[in-house]
Amino acid sequence: MTYGVTDEGFVLKGIDQLLAESRARARIAFGDDADVRAASPLGKILEVAAAEDSELWKRMETLFYAQFPATATGTALGLLGDDAGLPRRAGRRTGDITFTLGNAAPNRAYVVPEGTLLLTTAPPSGFPPARVFATEQPVVLTLGAPKATVTVRALEAGDDAVAAETVTRVHPEHEREYLADWAGATLVLSNPAPFTGPLPPEDDASYRDRLIALPHALWTTDSVRQAALRIEDVVDARVTDELGGLDVSQVFFDGFDFGERVFSAERRIGEPYFAEVAVAHRGPRPWLTTSGGPAPVTGVHDLVAAAVERVRPIGVHVNVVEADHIEVAVRAEVVVDPRFDPAAVETGILARLAHDIGRLRLGDDVLYARVMCALVDEPGVTDVRNLHLRRCPPAFGRFGFGTVPYQLGAVEAPVGESLVMGPTEMALFTRDSSLSSIEVVPR
Repeated sequence: MTYGVTDEGFVLKGIDQLLAESRARARIAFGDDADVRAASPLGKILEVAAAEDSELWKRMETLFYAQFPATATGTALGLLGDDAGLPRRAGRRTGDITFTLGNAAPNRAYVVPEGTLLLTTAPPSGFPPARVFATEQPVVLTLGAPKATVTVRALEAGDDAVAAETVTRVHPEHEREYLADWAGATLVLSNPAPFTGPLPPEDDASYRDRLIALPHALWTTDSVRQAALRIEDVVDARVTDELGGLDVSQVFFDGFDFGERVFSAERRIGEPYFAEVAVAHRGPRPWLTTSGGPAPVTGVHDLVAAAVERVRPIGVHVNVVEADHIEVAVRAEVVVDPRFDPAAVETGILARLAHDIGRLRLGDDVLYARVMCALVDEPGVTDVRNLHLRRCPPAFGRFGFGTVPYQLGAVEAPVGESLVMGPTEMALFTRDSSLSSIEVVPR
């Protein structure tokens, strides 16, 4: 048998094989009557040497697989990314913010939405500039519960610490747009503790996926898509050419996509060509740039447009559009073993659905079988009845003429049917959505 580097990869030589070879060499050197049993002194020496050789083989195996992005880990994976010009993303500073409501009206709830932009107090000189943070959960404040604590995350990467009592205000433009109906109520915020500590870098799994998908050619649909995916808050991107980029009076109108033929094919010199990049984003950064106030926040749209501009082919003009984020939910009756806590089972189901649906990409359907599998795999679940999948209408202002019609209200699919997503739609599941209805009943 061949060991070491082979066409199938690296074949590791185990300690049993190493020990057998060591005993064979010892008999050749000292004679066939040499005592190489495990209890003999020579046998002990051979076992120690074989153990050392086994560790050496393991290190050689690690060194071999550290040369490939699919199998490298840790520092080795980072070195491969540096060679390819794709460094590992730095972490973002996080911390807790305390909101305090003032001048509240009775019998009214005040909502601070998820993604609210917060600013640090900038010095009079304006340097360093104010840092921007965004809330990661929505906050509901009332006259009876005027205080709440929420986790925030920095929009920009960086390991600079944030002192206590420095995150003290909402971004002015964000406040005018999302908190304009508070009718005299005030919001006071601060960070009671500093934001310090080491920042974890990007994990190996996410970094490996980006490195493997890195295109090795310019002026292709893959390079345009990967340029968009390099933006940290972008989850997925799809490059499409709905109109063909050609004159509608020509017979070959809508006849080919620029991803299927050479860009210059069937086009006159100087004739522009248009394509569209649908971008699905998830994270604290807003879609459009927030230009007003003391700290402008560059939106995902402008970041993607700038990234695509560097790799788009000459004469091909790319339009960046926001994908439709479709909220999906489930309605089901779950039968639980009496030995399990119903609340814990429901929490586990919601977490599993959020994880599985969160892995879907643009155009991926929400499969009935996948949701059913997530429900029945939860410990304690013995049966699932009347499972229906639900979807909300697309974002406000969307219209389309594709296979998925525009919908005015939530749609509930019949039992056994999946949710069909359009090419520019991405399913989004939230654990605390009022659209989901899971009834947990004992067996």
